Amino acid sequence: MDEIYAAKGKSIIHLDLKRDKPDETTLKSVLLGPTGNLRAPTLRLGRTLVVGFDEATYRRVFDVSS
Repeated sequence: MDEIYAAKGKSIIHLDLKRDKPDETTLKSVLLGPTGNLRAPTLRLGRTLVVGFDEATYRRVFDVSS
């Protein structure tokens, strides 16, 4: 993956894995829910991973016009 977008509540977290190099703890907090399972929905488009649901992020990442 080159990028991760994660919706957590009303905030969106964007990680640029090429530039930022987050540690394992940061990645786990973004990708895993409170039960330790992968958060849903999780979608992959090429080298981009989108975790959680945020309509604006989906439109931007998946280039969906309204």
